[in-house]
Amino acid sequence: MVSSERASLLGCSVDLLGRAELLHRAMEAGLGRAPRLRIEGLNVAKLVDARRDLELRQALAHAEIVHVDGQGIALGLAAFGIASERYAGIDLMQDLCAQASRAELGVYLLGAQPEIVAATAQRLRQRWPSLRIAGQRDGYFGRDEEPAVIDAINASGAAFLFIGISSPKKEIFVRDNWQRLTVPVAMGVGGSFDVLSGRLRRAPRWVQKIGMEWLFRLCLEPRRLLMRYVRTNAVYAWLLARAWVSLRSVGIKGEAR
Repeated sequence: MVSSERASLLGCSVDLLGRAELLHRAMEAGLGRAPRLRIEGLNVAKLVDARRDLELRQALAHAEIVHVDGQGIALGLAAFGIASERYAGIDLMQDLCAQASRAELGVYLLGAQPEIVAATAQRLRQRWPSLRIAGQRDGYFGRDEEPAVIDAINASGAAFLFIGISSPKKEIFVRDNWQRLTVPVAMGVGGSFDVLSGRLRRAPRWVQKIGMEWLFRLCLEPRRLLMRYVRTNAVYAWLLARAWVSLRSVGIKGEAR
C-alpha cells in the first residue's frame, strides 16, 4: 500500500514524509511489524528521466515509499506551496544500518563493482561492529542471472536490501522481482556505495545544507555528470516554470502536475 501522504510533482509520485516518520516506517517493516516496503528516492535527474521512461515512472508509482532524495525536489515542491523534508538516500541507509545493528537485523548489499561493494561492507562493519552483513554481491548481472541473485538474497535472511545500481535498472529489478523477494525492505541507494566505500568524497555538511551537493559531485566527476546535469536541470527548471505559470493562470495551488 502506498503512503497516504503521496503527492505528485510534474507527474511523478513523491511522499511527503518527515525523516522521523520515514525511518520509523522502514524499521517497523524491517522488524516484521508492518507490511513490506519498497523505498525509492526521487531527485531531479530521476524525475526528468521518469517523464519519458514509462517503466521507470510506473516502478516509482508502485513503490510503497518515494522519498525526497534531492534538494531540487524539495525546492520544486516548495514552489507550489507543498512542504516537504529532504532525506538523502545515503543518510537514510546509514540510519537504517545504525538501527539494524542495535536490533540485530541483517543487511544485504547489492550493486557497484566487486571491490566497491566489498569496501562498503568493510566500512559499515568498522562503523557499526555489531552490524550483520548478511550478504553482498556486485551489480553486474543479466536478466538470466536474476533468479540466482534473488535466491541468494532470500537465503541470507536480511531485513534490509540496499541496491546500489543506477536507474532505471534498480527500480525495474525491484518491481519485476518483488513477489519473489522475501526481504522486508528493499531500498534503492544509487551511487551511495561509491561514497560509503571511500571511492568518492561526500560534500561537506554546509554544502549539503545549502542544496549544492550536486555541484560538489559535478566537480568530482565532470566528465560523467556535466551533460547529464545540464540537460536534467534545464529541463526541470523549464517544467517547473511552465507548471507554475499554468497553475497561477487558473488560480490553483497545492498540486504540481
